[in-house]
Amino acid sequence: MAKKGEALRKHREWRGKVGTKVLVSLEGKDDLSLAYTPGVAEACLAIQEDPSLSFALTRRWNTVAVLTDGTAVLGLGDIGPEAGMPVMEGKCALFREFGGVDAVPICLRTKDPEEIVRTIRLLSGSFGGVNLEDISAPRCFAIERNLQDLGIPVFHDDQHGTAIVLAAGLMNALKVVGKRLEDVRIVLNGPGAAGLAIARFLLSLGARNIVLVGLQGILAPGDPTLNPAQEELALLTNSEGRKGGLKDALLGADVFLGVSAGHVLTGDMVRVMGKDPIVFALANPVPEIEPEEAREAGARVVATGSSEHPNQVNNLLCFPGLFRGALDAGATRITEGMMRKAAEALSSYIPEGGLGPERILPSSLDRNAHKAVAEAVRAEAIKEGVVRSSSR
Repeated sequence: MAKKGEALRKHREWRGKVGTKVLVSLEGKDDLSLAYTPGVAEACLAIQEDPSLSFALTRRWNTVAVLTDGTAVLGLGDIGPEAGMPVMEGKCALFREFGGVDAVPICLRTKDPEEIVRTIRLLSGSFGGVNLEDISAPRCFAIERNLQDLGIPVFHDDQHGTAIVLAAGLMNALKVVGKRLEDVRIVLNGPGAAGLAIARFLLSLGARNIVLVGLQGILAPGDPTLNPAQEELALLTNSEGRKGGLKDALLGADVFLGVSAGHVLTGDMVRVMGKDPIVFALANPVPEIEPEEAREAGARVVATGSSEHPNQVNNLLCFPGLFRGALDAGATRITEGMMRKAAEALSSYIPEGGLGPERILPSSLDRNAHKAVAEAVRAEAIKEGVVRSSSR
């Protein structure tokens, strides 16, 4: 763990985490005439005739915009676009390091969803994909949904990246305890952007019994405090019609998934869960329950969002490989099938003989794990046919 003040000192020293690298020789007149004028005109005219050639003749094929409005930065909340830049730069560095993807940080001075959508549309010709980042719910849902016709992948990592890595970890945790996704009862605390995406993704994978819990208790249809996205999921979950708060939801449950706030789960709550309970306490920087307390209360498998404990659920395991695979395929969007293949690639990366209560996911620093995700996503995009025809 970095000492207090060290990170700020290093940021002052770095003055940015990513930069521009010239990929061509510019040593003589011939170099200039090819890379710039007059030779560059040939590439310009070719793209004018066929805009899709921008993917073949420029860096667009391998470049992603990492874009925020600064309204939901890490656990810091609405701190503004400029304050979100260190996170966007860090994300870009991770894209490059673990996926070989060039990424550009973009921080917008607007909170208007329509203006954000319009801005992305105006910028989209410069990029091969867009990674939405740290945009608050429920605005993030509409922004992502309204950009799916751009012809390039638009992906909100806070939603779907979390869902993919969590699903992979949960698949393996269930193998450890000898249970099946379609049979277990799952309690998900925190129906925000990530929580709703997780619930939706797990339902698509075959989960049948999920209970969502928010600040007002178990989500139920007709609650006027719910936003439209929460109302939609309330209709698809809590099949037993449970009422009450978190402890009521957890009675006899097999799995707790937390994407909420620190220390909202107690040992007593874990004790009322079913046999060999699984606890994913993913709130950062303070988990819903400390791992030691969860284990003492009987949890068989415990995961957190922290690198200080085993079983870290980290989006880093998803987005570099997912975009690498999508870009290599020339994908026009990210489909549910591509997300499912990414989760399966992460889950199967650890052979069943190597699984254990403290090993349900590969290390986020394992470059071969990122390659496995990339290949699975690339193959699925081509199989589904969601690729530019010139990219086959």
